[in-house]
Amino acid sequence: MSRDIPSALLTALTGSEIEPFYACEFMFDTNTVTDINGNAFEVSPMRLWTGVGNRVIEVQGADQTFVGTGQLLSIGGLDEVNDLAAKSLAVSLSGIYSETLSIALQEPYQRRPFNLYFGEESVSNVVQVFSGKMNKMTIQDSGETSTIQMSVESNLLELERSSGWRYTQENHKSRYSGDSFFSYVQAIQDQTVTWGRE
Repeated sequence: MSRDIPSALLTALTGSEIEPFYACEFMFDTNTVTDINGNAFEVSPMRLWTGVGNRVIEVQGADQTFVGTGQLLSIGGLDEVNDLAAKSLAVSLSGIYSETLSIALQEPYQRRPFNLYFGEESVSNVVQVFSGKMNKMTIQDSGETSTIQMSVESNLLELERSSGWRYTQENHKSRYSGDSFFSYVQAIQDQTVTWGRE
């Protein structure tokens, strides 16, 4: 799949030494949740990158702060394909204290957008390499720390799902209450129309 790469990033990637990184954007809704100790936390879009420390990255025309995770963040299943095959991605974050698991369990994450970016440490520009929707969270608890794995479905999977809409008056009115477009569908479904003959 072809994509536009910013010229500064392209120049950095053609250098003799490069330091590539990935940046993940979990677009959670802004919510206030409570942990097991009764402390309230505000959950909002979470931005992580595979380096150390906070980093300001230009994403879709705006500067955003991404929190460094180092080796704790891993990304699997990132394959480049030439056709429109829908791929899924697995993002794992390890070393999470058990007290924070309740926050992860309370957050409604399914069908929320996820974006993955690729960049080089000497420039702030990145290129988006994957976008999809968060699907399934798996938690592995090992006593003091835990690992959370999030599976992310490609946006192309939306093309394989049916919309769930029906060509009926009831379904149409649920979306457009004043419209009577389908009001005569049942009356004409068994009609015989004489066309081009006596």
